[in-house]
Amino acid sequence: MNTAARTVYVNGQYLSEHDAKVSIFDRGFMFGDGIYEVTTVLDGKLVDFAGHCARLGRSMRELDMKTPCTDDVLLAIHRELVARNALVEGLVYLQVTRGAEDRDFAWSDAIQPTVVAFTQVKSLAASPLAARGARVITVPDLRWKRRDIKTVQLLYPSLAKMQAKAAGKDDAWMVEDGFVTEGTSNNAFIVTADGTLVTRQLSTSLLHGITRATVLRHAGDTGLRIEERPFSVAEAQAASEAFVTAATSFVTPVVEIDGTPVGTGVPGPVATRLREIYIEESRKSAI
Repeated sequence: MNTAARTVYVNGQYLSEHDAKVSIFDRGFMFGDGIYEVTTVLDGKLVDFAGHCARLGRSMRELDMKTPCTDDVLLAIHRELVARNALVEGLVYLQVTRGAEDRDFAWSDAIQPTVVAFTQVKSLAASPLAARGARVITVPDLRWKRRDIKTVQLLYPSLAKMQAKAAGKDDAWMVEDGFVTEGTSNNAFIVTADGTLVTRQLSTSLLHGITRATVLRHAGDTGLRIEERPFSVAEAQAASEAFVTAATSFVTPVVEIDGTPVGTGVPGPVATRLREIYIEESRKSAI
């Protein structure tokens, strides 16, 4: 991580990260009453920004949260942060909370959103994890029932990631009623023995991934057969390939699930090719 002080954005101001402050009465801090988006930066440009803005708007509507500004203003904020921090590759994190007022479960009509954003330097295109493939464990999905809203309520996924780390693995897949919902911070896919790409259909059970949608479009363009349906842990272990998608990990192969190798136990050709296509097309379409 870059150790130099970053310029961050807080409620209309660009500040040194050391000077940035948010009220202790902010509902994001007290209630987890906030949402966020993470936009990838490649070659100093924003990837899938329109999709992230659309999902942010949907999350705000689902939570009856006031819209703090237009998409054009958000784009200007993102570009300004990228420029001020000379970010070439990494991400911009944006968080919107309902706002700050004296603690009460109910909020007033007068409350105004808190908006913060910052950059992170991260090597994305050349990923050692993608090259070797991720090893995952499975855990029960104990999150709330509105996982389609990208909230800051990330305690359980964080605990699951730490459980995987303690087991010497890279990540965890969450399971509900015998079927995989998603990873701790990514959408899950498998490739069956007959070459069909399978991922769970959109619902309130999982996040509607922006990278997921883009990868499915690329997969369709290559002629892959696609099924959007649930799959079990056993089906995933028996698959020829598995992978995950997310804004900052693109397409990352999964080579082991609960100690069982997937396919040949190394990144497969479908995931490898889809990752190549995603990076290539993202560089072309980034803004």
